[in-house]
Amino acid sequence: MPDLAMPERTPYPSDLTDEQWAHIERFVRAVGGGPKEQVHPRREVVNAILYVSRTGVQWRYLPHDLPDWQSVYHYFRLWKKDGTWKRVHDALRGKVRQAEGREHAPTAGIMDSQSVKASEEADSRGYDAGKQVKGRKRHLLVDVLGMVLVA
Repeated sequence: MPDLAMPERTPYPSDLTDEQWAHIERFVRAVGGGPKEQVHPRREVVNAILYVSRTGVQWRYLPHDLPDWQSVYHYFRLWKKDGTWKRVHDALRGKVRQAEGREHAPTAGIMDSQSVKASEEADSRGYDAGKQVKGRKRHLLVDVLGMVLVA
């Protein structure tokens, strides 16, 4: 199914450029999804998701010139559940690595952790004696360029 034409509007700083869209377009193209007809161009949906991500605005407060928040949130959740965001991330990480003269897939990783304070009501919490923080630890695995492998 061909994508819909982009509406005319003043672009936001968070909008994708044509070059950026070319890199991720194949991941977010419509591939079924039921009998509903496509209402919004996929690029506008991605632009709206990036707007929320960049500005921190709540879903319900998306500007009126972007697709409705329910549709945008639907695609965000759908693409999270089916692994689309992970595939986009992995493909872009590979392109960055190759641009730096490295192999597409990393052969080494660096693990780091961060102590995060948690409330008294938290299900599980511990104590980091080094940082004297009561809470939880979260871990991150990155390659030698600092690109996230696993969070």
